[in-house]
Amino acid sequence: MLNTISEKFHKWSQKGWLVIVSMIMTVLFMGYIMPMAGGIMAFLANKSVMPLDLMFFYTPEQAYGMIENYGTDARNLYIKIELSLDILYPAVYTLFFGLALSWLFRRAYKPESKMQKWNAFPISTWILDLFENAGIATMVGMYPAQPAALAWITMLMGSLKWFSLIGTVLLLLTGIFMAIKSKFSKN
Repeated sequence: MLNTISEKFHKWSQKGWLVIVSMIMTVLFMGYIMPMAGGIMAFLANKSVMPLDLMFFYTPEQAYGMIENYGTDARNLYIKIELSLDILYPAVYTLFFGLALSWLFRRAYKPESKMQKWNAFPISTWILDLFENAGIATMVGMYPAQPAALAWITMLMGSLKWFSLIGTVLLLLTGIFMAIKSKFSKN
């Protein structure tokens, strides 16, 4: 399955416009849509709040304290965000990272290099992000119930998501470095 995804990313990355559109969409989500959703959530909470998605580590007590702090309206919005925008956003950034890695790796490594398959690595971030979102939506929806195991599992998915994202960025930087080293020649 990952081979198929890798091949699709390589094929799609040959359309430079798709790489650019996916980058613009990622920047739009990262710089405007998600911060705006967070701002609306803070407005509804009537205070500055941080979404659990942005935290690397938290205990169940911290998570449920934050969820309580959001208030009813912000909690209701948070569930909607997790089940809509925060499903689209991971799909968009996964597409961008997969295409960008494919484009770079084609210019950085020989076609038979095992590095060519690493363009599918962003899929791990996407999957972990979806599990985290499902956990957060469930935690917020179940509130005032506070199952500790759910909070720990959700936090673990979030932490693994951040590690995976860091790995993706390191792959991107490696691809940039190696493409520069090979003078962006198509191998």
